[in-house]
Amino acid sequence: MKNILLTSLVAWLIFSACNETKPDIAPVPGNYVEQVEEWKQNRIDRLKEPTGWLRLAGMYLLEEGENTFGSSDQADFRFPAGTIPGMAGTFIFQDGMVKMEAAEGVSFLYNEAPVTELVLDNGVETPSVEYGSLEWFVITRDDLKAIRLYNKENEKADAFEGFPSYPVSTKWHREARFVPNPDNTFIPVVNVLGQQVDTPSPGVLEFTIEGNLYTLDALEGGDRLFIIFADETNRTETYQAGRYMYIDYPETEINFTVIDFNKAYNPPCAYNIFTTCQLPPMQNRLNVAIPAGEKRPVDWIGLQITH
Repeated sequence: MKNILLTSLVAWLIFSACNETKPDIAPVPGNYVEQVEEWKQNRIDRLKEPTGWLRLAGMYLLEEGENTFGSSDQADFRFPAGTIPGMAGTFIFQDGMVKMEAAEGVSFLYNEAPVTELVLDNGVETPSVEYGSLEWFVITRDDLKAIRLYNKENEKADAFEGFPSYPVSTKWHREARFVPNPDNTFIPVVNVLGQQVDTPSPGVLEFTIEGNLYTLDALEGGDRLFIIFADETNRTETYQAGRYMYIDYPETEINFTVIDFNKAYNPPCAYNIFTTCQLPPMQNRLNVAIPAGEKRPVDWIGLQITH
C-alpha cells in the first residue's frame, strides 16, 4: 500500500511539474498601442527637459586640488564656447569635498540668488548652479567625482522627435515569472568607465520566446524592477551595449508580472558621450533576437561598445 501511495505521489508531482503554467504572451488592453505611444511621448518630453539627457554638454572628472573652468582653451575644464567667461572660476576638490569659487567679476546663480562661492559636494548635498543657459552639479561614481554640465540651449534637442523603433507588437508584451532572490542578494554590474558595483537584485524573471525559456536578473529600480539586457539585435539594429527597461513588481501573492519589450529603450550612452551607463550583466545577454522597442540612434554621437 505504501509503495502504491508513493508511486501515485511521484506521478502526481511529475504531472504537476510538466503542466505548470509557463509564461507566454500577456493579454493587452484594447488601447494598448495608444498606451505605448503615450509612453514614447513621455520619454521624448523627459529627454528634452532643461536637464534631460539630450542637453548634457559635459562631464569633467575632478582632480585633487584646483580645477579651473570656463570657455577658454586655457581652462582645465573647457565649457561650450560663448556660454561663459573664458576663465569663470575654480572647482577645489579636497578631502572628499568640492567647493566652487568664481573668478573676479563673475557670479553664478544658486536658488535664483547670485553667489561667488559655494560648496558643491559635502558628502550629503550636491546643489546645482546656473550661469546663463548652463547648469551644473557634482556627481559621484564610486571613487570618482565629476562635474556634470547641461546646456539648455540645444537646437538638436529642441528638434528631437524620438528614436527609431520597431513597430509595436503584442508578441513582445510577455508574461514573466518572478523568482525572488534571498534578502541582501547583490550582482556585479559594470559601467562604461570600467567600474564594477555590487548592485541589489530583488529576483530573477523567467519568460519564454517561441517556447524557449530565458531569464533576466532584475535590479532595484525604486518602486519598480530595473532591467539591463542585451540581445542579438544589438549586432546590427539596436544599440551595441544593450538596452534598459522598467517593469512592475508582481502583485501581492502573485508571482507573475509583464515584460513589455515594446518599451525597451536606449541607455543615455547610446546618444551622449558624457554619461556613465551601466552595462548588461553577462547573464542578461540573451542569445535570441528581440526586435521590439527602440533601435540604435541615428545621427547621435554615442560610445561605440561592441556587444
